[in-house]
Order: sequence, then structure tokens, then C-alpha cells
Amino acid sequence: MKLPINYKNSHWTIIKEAREKYVELQDGKCCHCGNPLDGEPSDEVMDKDVNENLFPTTFFKYPVHLHHSHETGLTIGAVHCRCNAVLWQYHNE
Repeated sequence: MKLPINYKNSHWTIIKEAREKYVELQDGKCCHCGNPLDGEPSDEVMDKDVNENLFPTTFFKYPVHLHHSHETGLTIGAVHCRCNAVLWQYHNE
């Protein structure tokens, strides 16, 4: 699979494949906080208040997300769900 992909125009199966490929390329670490994706995000991320009401009801159901640019739609990397929330809420990413 060639990365990045256009998140906005991709079927969920392609998004899943891209997320798995990023996890592999990132040696299983979050591209935002650097902690292993099968564990907790960094303390810096965990210390931020996240308003869960800002996100869709199923947003926090999946532990690993595929981070992408909301401007271009292009994927950036695999992140913890909470890192994705922090990126969106605090950095408009």
C-alpha cells in the first residue's frame, strides 16, 4: 500500500489497511506522543482535559485512530484515540 491515502475518499477497509501499515512503519508507536499504541498515551496527553461531548459517540470506542489532515484529507499516521482527540480539540488537527 502506498501512503499517504486520502482519508475522506477511502473505504473503511482501505482506512483500516492504512492504519495497520502506519502502525508497522511507526514500530507500534503513536506518531503524536511516541508511546506504544498498545498502551496508554503520554502523561502530557493524559493530563489534558478532553471534552468527550465534542466527538461522535463511537469516537472513543476504538483505541487506535488514523490521523489525517482535515484540509487535504491525507493521512499522517497512527495515533492513540486520546491523542487524536487532543490534536483535534487543542490544535484543530
